[in-house]
Amino acid sequence: MGSDYGKLTVFFEDPFWVGIFERIESGKLSVCRVVFGAEPKDYEVWEFVLANYHQLRFSPSVDVAPRKEAVNPKRIQREARKQTTAGIGTKSQQALQLLREESKQERKEVTRQQREAEKQRQYGLKQQKRREKHRGR
Repeated sequence: MGSDYGKLTVFFEDPFWVGIFERIESGKLSVCRVVFGAEPKDYEVWEFVLANYHQLRFSPSVDVAPRKEAVNPKRIQREARKQTTAGIGTKSQQALQLLREESKQERKEVTRQQREAEKQRQYGLKQQKRREKHRGR
């Protein structure tokens, strides 16, 4: 689905300043022309849009093919390079990388369990020491 949007272009058409409102909704284009007269300031255009947009009479809708935004050629090159160099070269290298990742996860899990066991042991020692301190005195 195409996105819905609007656009306002203000230009000088001898002898007046004119604004063209373009609205694209559901792949249909409708246009409205407004004559401003003297050159409008930015805030005047903004106030006009806020106050009068809902009263504008747009032309009947016309089908429009979705226009693709221009993309920077350098960005296209970068994205193409990323796609071609998605990973390490050969299948065997990729398999080795997966093996490394799996062993890394296993190591993390083991060290986490060891850390938890050490915490439990320290806690048990602490509790035992407390019980010995308060053993009936």
